[in-house]
Amino acid sequence: MKDQSKPKQTQIQKKASLDEASEYAENIINTVHEPLIILDHDLRVVSASRSFYEFFKVKPEETERQLIYNLGNKQWNIPKLRGLLETILPQKTTFDNYEVEHDFPTIGRRIILLNARQINRVLGKERIILLAIEDITERKRLENLLEEKYRTILEDIQEGYFEVDFAGNFTFFNDSLCRFLGYSKEELMGMNNRQYTDKEHSKKLFQAFNKVYNTGKPTEGFDWQIIRKDGTKRYAEASVSLQKDSSGKPTGFRGIARDVTDRKKVEEDLKASERKYRLLADNIHDVIFVLDMNLKYTYISPSVKILRGYEPEEILKQQSIEQTLTPSSQNLAMRTFSEIMELERSERRDINISRTLELEMRRKDGTTVWTEVKFSFIRDEDQRPVSIVGLTRDITECNQDEVKLQQTIDSLRKSVGATIQVMVSAVEMRDPYTAGHQIRVADIACAIAAEMGLPQDKIDGIRMAGSIHDIGKLSIPAEILSKPTNLTEIEFSLIKEHSRSGYEMLKNVESPWPLAQIVYQHHEWMDGSGYPRNLKGDEIIMEARIMAVADVVEAMASHRPYRPALGIDVALAEIEKNRGIFYDDAVADACLRLFREKGYQLIT
Repeated sequence: MKDQSKPKQTQIQKKASLDEASEYAENIINTVHEPLIILDHDLRVVSASRSFYEFFKVKPEETERQLIYNLGNKQWNIPKLRGLLETILPQKTTFDNYEVEHDFPTIGRRIILLNARQINRVLGKERIILLAIEDITERKRLENLLEEKYRTILEDIQEGYFEVDFAGNFTFFNDSLCRFLGYSKEELMGMNNRQYTDKEHSKKLFQAFNKVYNTGKPTEGFDWQIIRKDGTKRYAEASVSLQKDSSGKPTGFRGIARDVTDRKKVEEDLKASERKYRLLADNIHDVIFVLDMNLKYTYISPSVKILRGYEPEEILKQQSIEQTLTPSSQNLAMRTFSEIMELERSERRDINISRTLELEMRRKDGTTVWTEVKFSFIRDEDQRPVSIVGLTRDITECNQDEVKLQQTIDSLRKSVGATIQVMVSAVEMRDPYTAGHQIRVADIACAIAAEMGLPQDKIDGIRMAGSIHDIGKLSIPAEILSKPTNLTEIEFSLIKEHSRSGYEMLKNVESPWPLAQIVYQHHEWMDGSGYPRNLKGDEIIMEARIMAVADVVEAMASHRPYRPALGIDVALAEIEKNRGIFYDDAVADACLRLFREKGYQLIT
């Protein structure tokens, strides 16, 4: 006979092992924080975690061996759950994160998240279902609150906010987008992007969305043209990112659209302006250039080829200020630049200032060319200099013309000087007693003019006029000019006409100075008592006022046929006494300073 005790013992051992495994599994299930139910293949409850009973407020005896739909007086009769369990699980082994909202009699309305797994049962070949439950009611409430605030914020912003599905249809948008596109909310809902843009820009939009989808990275600042409901065209700048659900699955796109039509117009106008001015710069004879703040070329017009023999590309790649200018001109340019930058750092800066320098530039063939360079700063929005723009002009011919002009002027001066000397000699031959008088008057007048700070050009004119101020005496009989006794009234009247005669002789002579008027007015007094026209005050030109004082000082201090010299002190006393009456205040003061303070002496 076979021993039957061994198989029986084996079955007992298996049962003990299974009981231990079941107890172990039950302990694991009871430690799970989230509610958990184990169902058999008929969807009857095999077991549930302690957290399940506590959360749904039911007892084990009310659930075990019960259909899931009948739990708690059928409170689990949830259509969506029935569909999941009866339809999906026979075809699949799992389902994840199915959201269900239901009104439970024991705990009220809740939102739960369901996850299910089919696993092999320990005994037998049938399968069991493990159903995990997560209460997300509070989380959804917070999400809804945040979404409500989020929607409110979106309605308040100026930019257009939108959400679209993968087909490009609107699922949400704010009022700003409606205003931008010109449609009502009802019209815009469900519209496709192809309905408010042309074919070219619709393709551009698709490419941008496709890039976001493939990379998962947001894209910023791409532009596209939209067509409003009224047919007008506007430009939008958009930033787009993927929109995802709570599980992280992409559901569409969201983005911000800004109306940049005005900016686009400014950019287009600027480009048109740049094209126009670039055309102008490229075709003018003068050289336009731009330097950065390190004095490196960033632009130079093609006319540099004519001026210096270089192609623009050669200048941009190789040229520095050292290669551009001769040493002396480089020193002048750097010194000027340093002074300007020092001024920029002070409170005395002038943002509108421009500078002009004459600089000698190197040519490609080794020669040099003289140029006039006018430059100023290009500034940023804070008025800080960011680059230097300037214009260079060839002034070689101008310099040569100036040299020729100066040579002509010098030659003319010599000719006029020689002519004047002839006139002086003619006067002195007629009136030997006043020999040297005109030259000495000219010297005194020039010294007074220099003391008053008059420019050199005026001083040169005063010297010329002083040398011939008595030229009108050529018309007076010699016996009157050299008479050793006092003149009669008629003779003195003739003498006084020499100012008018001198004017008549000089009035048609071409000169850069008012020679004729100086001669005409050198005996006029400030109070109107002079001759020949009784001019006064501002009617008398400054050169004539100076000449009048110099003439009196020299005449009184020197010998005359009808009297001995009175001396310089008497002459200065006369000037001081009639200062402001006969003689201009400033001229008299300068004369007195010369002789009394600075030691000026008459040339004998």
